[in-house]
Amino acid sequence: MIAKVIIDRSSNGIDKTFDYYIPDNLIVQKGDRLLVPFGKQNIGAFCLDIVEQSDFETKSIIRVIEQKCLSDEMLQLLEYMRKRFFLKYIDTIRLFVPSAVRKKQTNIGLERKYIYLNPKFTRQEILEGLSLRAKKQIEVIKNIKEDGEFFNELSGKYGAESINSLIEKGYLIKSNKAVDRVPFSSINGLKKEYNLTSDQEKALETIFNTNKETILLHGVTGSGKTAVYIEAIKKVLNEGKSAIILVPEISLTPQMLNNFRGVFGDKVAMIHSGLNEGERFDEWQKIKQEKAKIVVGARSGIFAPISNIGLIVIDEEHDTSYTSESNPRYRVLEIAQFRAHYNNAKVVLGSATPSIETYQKAQQGEYELIKMPNRISKKGMPQISIVDMKNEILCGNNSLFSRELIFNLNKTINEGNQAMLLINRLGYSSFVRCSKCGYVPKCEHCDVTLSYHKAEGKLVCHYCGTKYKMINQCPSCRNTSLIFGKMGTERVVSELQKVIPNVKTLRLDSDTKAHKDQTVKILDDFSNNKAQVLVGTQMIAKGHDFPNVTLVGLVDADLGLYQQDFRSNERTFQLVTQMSGRAGRGDKEGKVILQTYSPTNYVYKFAIEYDYENFFKREENIRQLTQFPPFVSIVRILVVSDKREKARDVARVVYTKIADYKKSDKEEKIISLAGNEAPINMIKDNHRYQIIMRIKKETEMSTLNDLYEIIENIGKEKASIFVEQDPQSLM
Repeated sequence: MIAKVIIDRSSNGIDKTFDYYIPDNLIVQKGDRLLVPFGKQNIGAFCLDIVEQSDFETKSIIRVIEQKCLSDEMLQLLEYMRKRFFLKYIDTIRLFVPSAVRKKQTNIGLERKYIYLNPKFTRQEILEGLSLRAKKQIEVIKNIKEDGEFFNELSGKYGAESINSLIEKGYLIKSNKAVDRVPFSSINGLKKEYNLTSDQEKALETIFNTNKETILLHGVTGSGKTAVYIEAIKKVLNEGKSAIILVPEISLTPQMLNNFRGVFGDKVAMIHSGLNEGERFDEWQKIKQEKAKIVVGARSGIFAPISNIGLIVIDEEHDTSYTSESNPRYRVLEIAQFRAHYNNAKVVLGSATPSIETYQKAQQGEYELIKMPNRISKKGMPQISIVDMKNEILCGNNSLFSRELIFNLNKTINEGNQAMLLINRLGYSSFVRCSKCGYVPKCEHCDVTLSYHKAEGKLVCHYCGTKYKMINQCPSCRNTSLIFGKMGTERVVSELQKVIPNVKTLRLDSDTKAHKDQTVKILDDFSNNKAQVLVGTQMIAKGHDFPNVTLVGLVDADLGLYQQDFRSNERTFQLVTQMSGRAGRGDKEGKVILQTYSPTNYVYKFAIEYDYENFFKREENIRQLTQFPPFVSIVRILVVSDKREKARDVARVVYTKIADYKKSDKEEKIISLAGNEAPINMIKDNHRYQIIMRIKKETEMSTLNDLYEIIENIGKEKASIFVEQDPQSLM
C-alpha cells in the first residue's frame, strides 16, 4: 500500500503529495503524522490518502509519529481551504496543528516532582518510626494527602529539608507527574445565574427552531448576548455535542473564559495565538482527547480539533480581525460555515453593529435575523454629546480635551465612578518631523514613518516592530526643533495627568497587551476600581463590561473617518457605537462625549441616535451607486518579493494575463482592473505590487477559480503571490 503525504516544509516546489511505501509492520491511516526520508534527512509529513500502488519508485515510511493528527473533517477542510483561498497544503495544515505537535518534542509535556506515601508502610507505622523531635516530618506524614501532593506545595508548607529527609528514610516516594498547563489559571470562573429576558428567550428558541444554518443575533450593547450563547451551549452539550466560541481580541478572551468557566468548569479549553507553545500543546491535546467540549478563542480557535460540533458562535462578527490578511489568508466565517455544515451545526453571529455584508444577507433571508433591541438593565443607551473641536480652538482651548470632557471627567471621578477614553492610535505621537527641512524618520525595513513612544524613548515601526533610538536633532540638517504628529494613547495619558494631576490611569493597547497576563491584570485592576480612567485603542471598545463606568470619551472620533477606504464610514459608526456601549452598563446612567472636527457628518447623526437601520440603508445605497461590496467583489492579487524588480516583473506578467482574460471574456465578469505598486510598497524588507479588480458578485466563484488557474504557475520561484477577496485593507 502507498501513502500520499505532504512534507512538513513550506516551499512552492514541494506543494504536492509524495508517494511512500507502507511497510508491513506499520499501520498507517489518513490523517496520521509520519516520519519519512526526504532528500538527505528524515522529516515530518502528513498522510492525506492511501492508494493501492504508485507510478513512481517509492521510499518507505520510517514510523508513525501520531495517529489521526488530522481528523477526517480537517482533511476535508484542508481541501476546501486550498481551493477556496488558493493556499499551500502545509501552510493550511499548520493552522490545524500547533508547532509543538509538529516538532513532536519529547519533553513538551510539563512534568513536576510528585511526592506520595510509600505503600509499604501505613501512615501509623511511619509515625511510630519517627523521632518525636522531628516535628515537621511528623506534620508532613499526618497531613499529606492520600494520593500525594506536588513537591513545591509540600515544601512550601513544611520545608524542603523535611521532605527530602523522609524520602531518604524511604517513607516518602518521589516521581514525576504530568501536569496540564492551564492558560489564565487564575481565572476560575464567575458563577452567575442567568434569568433570561423575553428577548433572550425568543432568541434562544429561534436559534434552534430555524431551518437556516447561519443566524445573525443583532443585539444592542448590554442586551445580554453572552447569556444567550451560554444557554445555547447548555442545550448542545445536553445533546452530546460540542461548541466553539470566538471573540475578536485576545484581550476579550479572559473575560469570555471567566463567564464560561463559571458555568462549564474544566469542560472549557482555550485556543489563541497569545498562548505559549506548552499551553497551546496542552490545550490542543485536551480538545483532541475530548476532555474539553467547549473551545473559547480568538481567530485561530476555529481550527480547534474538536469533534461533533453543535454550535459555533462568532461574537462581534463585524470585527476585521476575523479576516486573516497575512499568509495563510482566509475568512473565519467561511471556515465556520464549512464546519457547521459538516457537523449539521448552527453558526451564530453576534453584533450590535453587524457588517454591511452580513446585515444585507440577513435582510434578504439568507441568514436568520434575530433582534434584541433592549438592554437587560432596562435602561436606555447612554446619551452621546457631540463636541465641535473647531469651536474649542476658537475659544482658546488647544488641549486634547474639550472643556465638556474635562468637566465631566472631574465630575465622574469626584462621584467615585470610572471613565474610559478611546484614541485609536498607539504611542505618544504618530510621527516626528524636523521643523526646518521637513525630515521624517522612516523604518529601514518598511515604507512607513516611525511612531514616537515616549515611555521607551524609542521610535517604533508598527508594521515590523523594529525599534530605533529617538532623535534629538534632525540627522539631515542638524536642527534641534522637532514637531510631533498626531497623538496616541501614551500622549493622552500624559496630557490627562497634566489636566487632572492626581488621576489614576491605566492604558490598554497592543504595547501593553504584549504579555497576555499583563492584559488580564490591567482589566482586573480597572474592574476592581484601582484606576479611575482606562485609556486605550479600539480593543477597549469591544465587549468589556465595567458596571462602574459612567463616562466614555472619544478623544478624536475622526481618526478613521477620512481614510482611503470604502469601509471608513462603517468602521467609524461601529467604533462609536461599540465604545458608547461601555457606559452605563450597571445601575448608573451613562454619558458619552464625542470630540470631532466634523460634527455634521451623517455617520455621527445616526450614531448618536443608535440608529443602525437607517445607517445601513444609507451606506447600502452609497455602496450600490459606487459599485463596492456587497454589490461587487473586490479581488486583490498581491505580489511580494525581497527584490523590487522581481516583484514588479511578476506583477506585470500577472496583470497582462488577467487583462487578456478580461478582453476575451464575453460575460464581462471583471468590471474593472488596475495594477500598481502597493501604497505601502515595502514591509519587512519585502517589496509589494498589487493588482486590484472588481468582479461581478453573481459569478465571483467561477471568476476566482479562473484567476487561480491563470496565476498557478507564474513566477513562483521569483515572488510570492497572494489572492485576497474583499480585503480589509488595500494598503
